[in-house]
Amino acid sequence: MQLKNLTYERQDRISVVTISRPERLNAIDDATSVELREAFSAFRDDRKQWVAVLTGAGEKAFSTGADLVAMAETMKAGRGLHMSVPFGGITSDFKCWKPIIAAINGYCLAGGLELALACDIRIAAEHAQFGLPEVARAIIPGAGGTQRLPRVVPAAAAMQLLLTGGRFDAAWALRFGLVTEVLPAGELRQRALAIAEEICRNGPLAVRAVKEAVLRGLEGTLAQGLDIETDLGRRVIRSEDAREGPRAFAEKRPPNYTGK
Repeated sequence: MQLKNLTYERQDRISVVTISRPERLNAIDDATSVELREAFSAFRDDRKQWVAVLTGAGEKAFSTGADLVAMAETMKAGRGLHMSVPFGGITSDFKCWKPIIAAINGYCLAGGLELALACDIRIAAEHAQFGLPEVARAIIPGAGGTQRLPRVVPAAAAMQLLLTGGRFDAAWALRFGLVTEVLPAGELRQRALAIAEEICRNGPLAVRAVKEAVLRGLEGTLAQGLDIETDLGRRVIRSEDAREGPRAFAEKRPPNYTGK
């Protein structure tokens, strides 16, 4: 991959993707969306990579959303607002059953919040600020904000934020379950990596099946979700890892999972 707006690091079985446009508060233009798509596709397809962490460069911003400067220049030039891939690369039309952790290190606004909502686990620095201010610009959150936010926080709280376009802090995000932990900024990256390492100690096929069961189950009824769970459970129980787990327990040793 030839990346200009991101960095992509591999640390054992963990991939760390960092949006690196601090001069624009990690705002996302079309080129950045393409790179995010490429990076997360590479992570998804790499059998040696089990968990990803997504964050932003610097201490000011995770991402402030779409690059409005680039958008305004495009509109001024009379060019249409065509995007090569979905905004942020992974907010739609992207399936990945491997876990993705968002380490929110500052402003997480508009499309930046929508990108974080596309992740599975979110933790935040104490100074993080959140918001979906699109209505103030006479547009709507079009990268999943109207759909994912009400699935994560109470519907009335989501509606207030979506309709007012207001901002909220990390304490609010923690109280309503948007994030699971709030930490001092200096501890955020290491905590995200620690969570990723904890996940990596588990059977990777089981981890992916759990994520798939949850996300697919949320799209249907409870009965449909239970059927999905049963089907995935039968698939996983036939794996080598499913035999290794009980065997390691009986032999009182750490399991050696291979993803097979």
